[in-house]
Amino acid sequence: MDREFLREAIQLSIEKMLAGEGGPFGALVVRGGRVVGRGWNQVTSTNDPTAHAEIVAIRAACGALGTYRLAGCTLYASCEPCPMCLAATYWARIERIVFAAGRQDAADAGFDDSWLYDEVNRVPTERSIPAEQSLRDEALAAFRAWRLKGDRAEY
Repeated sequence: MDREFLREAIQLSIEKMLAGEGGPFGALVVRGGRVVGRGWNQVTSTNDPTAHAEIVAIRAACGALGTYRLAGCTLYASCEPCPMCLAATYWARIERIVFAAGRQDAADAGFDDSWLYDEVNRVPTERSIPAEQSLRDEALAAFRAWRLKGDRAEY
């Protein structure tokens, strides 16, 4: 079944890219042998830099299943997920990833995200977009309120 779903993700990447909807990336989220979410790169067609195929597929699956946790699901991607999509996969609690092309294949086609893998490992003040912390004590009030909230949804 893996190859079948992976082929569908690849076909989706080609079809939607040729239709002018975005870059050459497609993804499926599958649970119990059934596709619960499909996605393709829509960055340029929606002017949304987060509209990667995997993110779109995860959003569709969450909507279809009515949950933010995709336990028991597999992500099939036409290409190895970038750092953002990989993080989203973990946050969604997807249990498995199957991908076709690798990150070097993407880089060879002009989609090089190796710099982003490096950025994530740097301390915030040494990243190419420097980050600085301020008002930490005030922000901690939200976390204190969260811990006390009796009806909170656990992540």
